[in-house]
Amino acid sequence: MLTLTETASTVVKTIVTQNTGTDTGGLRIHGTDSDAATFEVALAGGPEPADAVVERDGARVFLEPVAAAALDDRELDAQVGEDGSIQFAINPQG
Repeated sequence: MLTLTETASTVVKTIVTQNTGTDTGGLRIHGTDSDAATFEVALAGGPEPADAVVERDGARVFLEPVAAAALDDRELDAQVGEDGSIQFAINPQG
C-alpha cells in the first residue's frame, strides 16, 4: 500500500483543511490511463466506494483502484518551495 512521508502528511493535511474545511476530506489520486503511467490529484470530500484509503497523522489520501494497484509499493513525498509552491513525488518505498 502507498505510504506517506512525514512531509507529505503535513502538506496533505494543510491543503485539505484550508480548502475543504472538513476532517473527512483528502487528496484523491486517480490513474488517467490503463497502465497508470500518469495520475491526476484532486481534493475530495471523502473516498469513493471503491477507493483505498491511506492515512498518516490525520492526512488522508484516496486511491482509486488502478492507482492503488500501481502505487502499491510506493511512497508519496512532498516539497514546499520558497514561494509556497508544492511539488509531490512518488518514490520507491525505502
